[in-house]
Amino acid sequence: MNNEFILEMNHISKTFPGVKALEDVQLKVRKGTVHALMGENGAGKSTLMKILIGIQPADAGGELIYKGKPVTIQSTNDALGMGISMIHQELSPIPHMTIAENIFLGRESTKGKTFWVDDEEMNRKAVELFKQLDIELDPRKKMKELSIANTQMVEIAKAISYNSELIIMDEPTSAITEKEVNHLFTIIRGLREKGVSIIYISHKMDEIFRISDDITVFRDGQYVTTKRADELDNNKLISLMVGRELKAMFPKEEVPIGEVLMEVKNFTRKGYFEDVSFQVRRGEILGFAGLMGAGRTEVMEALFGVTQKDAGEVYVEGKKIEIKTPKDAIANKLALLTEDRKLTGCFLPLSIRDNIAVASIDKYRSGLLINPKKINDECGAASKKLNVKTPSLDQLIKNLSGGNQQKVLIARWLQTDPDILIIDEPTRGIDVGAKSEIHKLMSALAKQGKAVIMVSSELPEILGMSDRVIVMHNGKIKGELDRSEATQERVMEYAIG
Repeated sequence: MNNEFILEMNHISKTFPGVKALEDVQLKVRKGTVHALMGENGAGKSTLMKILIGIQPADAGGELIYKGKPVTIQSTNDALGMGISMIHQELSPIPHMTIAENIFLGRESTKGKTFWVDDEEMNRKAVELFKQLDIELDPRKKMKELSIANTQMVEIAKAISYNSELIIMDEPTSAITEKEVNHLFTIIRGLREKGVSIIYISHKMDEIFRISDDITVFRDGQYVTTKRADELDNNKLISLMVGRELKAMFPKEEVPIGEVLMEVKNFTRKGYFEDVSFQVRRGEILGFAGLMGAGRTEVMEALFGVTQKDAGEVYVEGKKIEIKTPKDAIANKLALLTEDRKLTGCFLPLSIRDNIAVASIDKYRSGLLINPKKINDECGAASKKLNVKTPSLDQLIKNLSGGNQQKVLIARWLQTDPDILIIDEPTRGIDVGAKSEIHKLMSALAKQGKAVIMVSSELPEILGMSDRVIVMHNGKIKGELDRSEATQERVMEYAIG
C-alpha cells in the first residue's frame, strides 16, 4: 500500500460469455493528478471503470485499494459514498425532468421534515454549482430542451456535485465544442488544485497531452504500461495502444469522380435549416463541416425521411424523388448512419445478427417465411468482411466496443446495397485503430462508385477524407471548398459565420 496513490487496482480480471474483457490488469492513480486511461475500443477501459464504480463485479482474485485501505464496491451507491463518481460515455438524462432534478436525483432537498421536494432549494443549489463551474444554464429548464453539448455539461456538473475525491470522466468531450472543451479543462485544473484525482478516458490525442499527468495503456484487455505524460508523444502512445505504428490515419484514395448521383435543391425545415442546395457525385466523399448546432445532422435526417422538410427537392440520377420515410430513402438507395449509435443506431438488446439484418429483412424472405440460414450466412460474411471482433453473431451488440458497434451498423447498411451512404460522425468515440479501418472502408466504398456524405465535427477527419467540403453555420451553407483549397483556417472562417 502506498500513500502516494488514491487508488490501486491490482490483478483485476473480467470474463463475459465468450470474451475475456480484462486479464490481470492494474491501475494506480496518484492523488491530485489527471490520469489518462488509453487503449483501442475493446481494450477494457470502460469495463474496468464499471468495476470501479460498482456497475459490474470483477472476477474473483482482484484487489481494490482506495485511500490506502482495501475496499469492496458492490454498487454505485457504495462508490459515491466513498467519494468516487463517474461521467459516463453514454448520456442518460431523464428528459422530462428539470436540470436541477436530474442533478440531485436520489438526494432531493425536502421542505423541513416532510417528504415534499423543495424545488426552490434544489434550483438554488444548482445555480450555486453552475456559478462555481461558470456554466450558464437555467436549472428549471427541462433536459429534453438541451443540446447534446449542454446535456454533457450537466452530467459533468452532476459528477462534481458529489464533492468526490476521485472522478472518472469517460469520453467527456465527445459531444462538446472546442470552446466547451477549454471550459472543461479549466474546471479539471481547478479540481486538481483542490486535490481531486481524475481518471480521464478519451480518444482525442491532443486532449490527453494537454490535460493528463500520467497515462496508462491497455491493449486487448491487458495492461501494457504506465508512463508520465511528458515521456510520451503522439506516435509513441499510438504504437503502445495498437501494437504497431499507425502511419495512415486518413487513408484517402484518389478515385475518379463520376457523374452527379444526387442533387438537393433549396432544402428547408423551418427553425433548423434554410435553402440548402448541394450535389454529390459517384466516387466522391463530400464532407459537411460546421460547429455544434449548424444544422448538418438536421439536413441529413430530413434527407433520409426521419423528419419532414418544409420545402425543397431531391433528385437521384436526375430523377425527382419524394422521401417521406426512411423506407422511401432505402428504396431510393440511400443509407444513414446516425450521429448517436447508442440512441438511434443500435438495437442494444438484440444480437449482432439481428442488428445487421434489420434494414434488409425483405431480402431474406422466402414467401411469408424468413430464411434463417441465409441471414446467418450473409450477416456472418458481412461481419467478417468488416473485421467485427466478436466470438459469435449471437453476441449482443451492447457488449461490443464502440468501434465494433459502428462496424456492425455499416454492415447493416451495406446489406441494403446503397448508392449514397450518409455517415454522421463516423468515428465519434472510436479509437485510432478502428478510425483508420472505417476511413479505409469509406475510401473503398467511394472506389466502388458510391457517393459518401460525411458529417464530422473533427476537422482533421474532414480535411483528411473529403474530396469537397461544405461548411454550414446557423442552418445555412456558408462555403464550399475543394480538397486542394480546404484548410483548417478557411473551414473555421466559414463555420463561425
